[in-house]
Amino acid sequence: MAKEKTGTENIPQQPALPVKWNSANLHSSYANYCNANSTREEVVLNFGVNNNWDRTQATLEIDLNHRVVLSPFAAKRLAVMLQQLLKEYEARYGALPE
Repeated sequence: MAKEKTGTENIPQQPALPVKWNSANLHSSYANYCNANSTREEVVLNFGVNNNWDRTQATLEIDLNHRVVLSPFAAKRLAVMLQQLLKEYEARYGALPE
């Protein structure tokens, strides 16, 4: 049986170090909108809130709240983590529509 590829086969693995999470400056926020774009050197994620509930409006206005800039390597690790998280979510709660 062939091993399923995860996309991380060529990323060098380092020994796992214990992690101590410091949440003293952590702030939570809500986003129901995300946009992503990239250059050769970085991946940019924009998060915001769509407050337009009237679908007949001619223009959609999104209040952007946060921008996260990642290296392509960090973005790849994030993509793998999100894929695994959604796989576990769907196993528990059922498939999400595309």
